[in-house]
Amino acid sequence: MLKIATRSLIPQTLSRIPLLSHRAARANMSSITTNIEGDAIKFGPFEVTKQVFLKTQHVFGLVNLKPIVPGHVLVCPLKPHRRLTDLSPEETADLFTTVQQTQRMLARIYFKTDNLEAGSFTVAVQDGPEAGQTVPHVHVHVLPRTKDDLGKEPDEVYVEMASETGNVGGALWDRELGRRPSPGGSMPRIEDLSRVARTAEDMHEEADQYKAVLGEMLQ
Repeated sequence: MLKIATRSLIPQTLSRIPLLSHRAARANMSSITTNIEGDAIKFGPFEVTKQVFLKTQHVFGLVNLKPIVPGHVLVCPLKPHRRLTDLSPEETADLFTTVQQTQRMLARIYFKTDNLEAGSFTVAVQDGPEAGQTVPHVHVHVLPRTKDDLGKEPDEVYVEMASETGNVGGALWDRELGRRPSPGGSMPRIEDLSRVARTAEDMHEEADQYKAVLGEMLQ
């Protein structure tokens, strides 16, 4: 009975999996815009419109207030979903295809080439507060990685993400509400209060740089 029930669920399950293909990737690239106009874009409770460097039908990308490495950006659904499993299949497909396009854009800047093999990427989702999520809005961390970029073991970045260093929402909460959540997760914390939040001007300049490179890619 169990085998029959399981087998009967397979077509239903497969029908819900977003199918990504070269055609889907091309469609995503054609839907990307760097012209950020219209309604304000919010990351959780925070308006981040001027930090946004791309937008699609379902997704936006923004520069980070306190990046762990240069080029550390976030890709988020436009709707303020709290958990990854809250996204529709269409949103999920758009989210991760946009992550791929963001990787290609970052490679041009930080690897100095279109060849993604010239470097590496850390791509991570902290799905819920116990995983270190401090802004209740799904976001994918995309970090271009080069040899010895942190001066430590490559996977030290995960410790950084679970520490004050990786507290994406910390400075935003400080600025807006005057209180800061503590990142969760079981990894040891590394206090790095010396890492200061960047200025709005710095973030706008970085976003403009990414828009320019994406503009070249879209031609």
